[in-house]
Amino acid sequence: MTTRKLSRRQVLLVLATIGAAGAGFRYWPEDGLRNVCPTEPLPQTLLDHPLLQSAWDGIDPTQFWDCHVHLVGTGDSGPGVWMNPQMQSLAHPIQWLQRAFYLNGSCTIDDGQADSNYVNHLVWLHKQFPTGVKLMLLAFDYNHDEDGERRLETSAFYTSDAYAASIVQQYPDRFEWIASIHPYRRDAVVALKEAVGNGARAVKWLPPAQGMDPASRLCDPFYQAAAELDVPLLVHAGAELAVHGGNTEDYGNPLRLRRPLEAGVRVIVAHCASLGDGIDLDVGPNGPGVSCFELFARMMREHRYEGLLFGDLSAITQINRVGPALETVIKHDEWQARLLNGSDYPLPGILPLFSLKQIVRRGYITQAQADMLSAIRHHNPLLFDFVLKRTLRIDQKAFSTAPFQTREFFLSGSRREKRPA
Repeated sequence: MTTRKLSRRQVLLVLATIGAAGAGFRYWPEDGLRNVCPTEPLPQTLLDHPLLQSAWDGIDPTQFWDCHVHLVGTGDSGPGVWMNPQMQSLAHPIQWLQRAFYLNGSCTIDDGQADSNYVNHLVWLHKQFPTGVKLMLLAFDYNHDEDGERRLETSAFYTSDAYAASIVQQYPDRFEWIASIHPYRRDAVVALKEAVGNGARAVKWLPPAQGMDPASRLCDPFYQAAAELDVPLLVHAGAELAVHGGNTEDYGNPLRLRRPLEAGVRVIVAHCASLGDGIDLDVGPNGPGVSCFELFARMMREHRYEGLLFGDLSAITQINRVGPALETVIKHDEWQARLLNGSDYPLPGILPLFSLKQIVRRGYITQAQADMLSAIRHHNPLLFDFVLKRTLRIDQKAFSTAPFQTREFFLSGSRREKRPA
């Protein structure tokens, strides 16, 4: 029998699973492990509750664009959607478990119509938001090598730009979309221009999974085009535990984003790089390990990146991220206009990823608030994610309204206005 050496990424996944199980003894059971996926919308008593109503204070729903909503499926709708067969095989237990959680978190039934089921449930959740709110759907490109060739074996899933655009065309009052274009592709610049012409508001990258190095010169033509078109780049930074890929974890180092910033590209750092450590590349390739969040914070303090560097709040309240990073982004008043809200859907529907008990224990919310948030989550995890962020209080500090009014940020050129803090 042969044994296969685990990659560093797989070791991290195993450790994260063990750590989550260990945390469970302290913070669970809470809402359980499985989303029960109720068919009834949020009851009027919850819609009228002061906690939910006050969450919208000062926020114009027409300016509320959730910038981090995953659009995935099994591929049963056609070639525009694909999922690695390994995610359906018990021979790859971690990937199989991830798939199971994603489907349950999004209340998607894999009955041969999983792609449409995913979208239909997202529409159902959106109907419970005020008129004008929009969700920004993320396309997701394949992993590619440095020659621009796609690599299926190291790709977790694929959601084409065309598919994302088609869903927005069906529901223009509910959704916008964000393209995903690997910069090593030979047609990357052409694809970017086509995507923008078709309504894409930004580009999404997940370097550790998709295999692009943001600091590589291979990205320069793409950066030049993105800067000229004023297209923001929403890029994951920090450790990545949710999506497998080509074993390129170091590509998630926030300091690698200096290259697009220096090229004049607006960069949104997903999750504010709030997980994992990275080499301090400012010292050199053999520099010390520093938390990725501290590297992100260092860049946020550099005046030259004002107007270019931003962070999104997706996943910031998850069980493995609550703590110093969350406290810092709330307490920094000067950051508020540089933060954009994202839900990271369907992750808010994956129950083990959040612990309201932990958040209560830290004093960020009260137990009564936690009880109400749990009730909201039971019906609508997207609303739960929003109301939780608006309810948090840390040393009397809270998120301002700015991170929840992001529409103008994604309007290109002269139509974009300065966002208030």
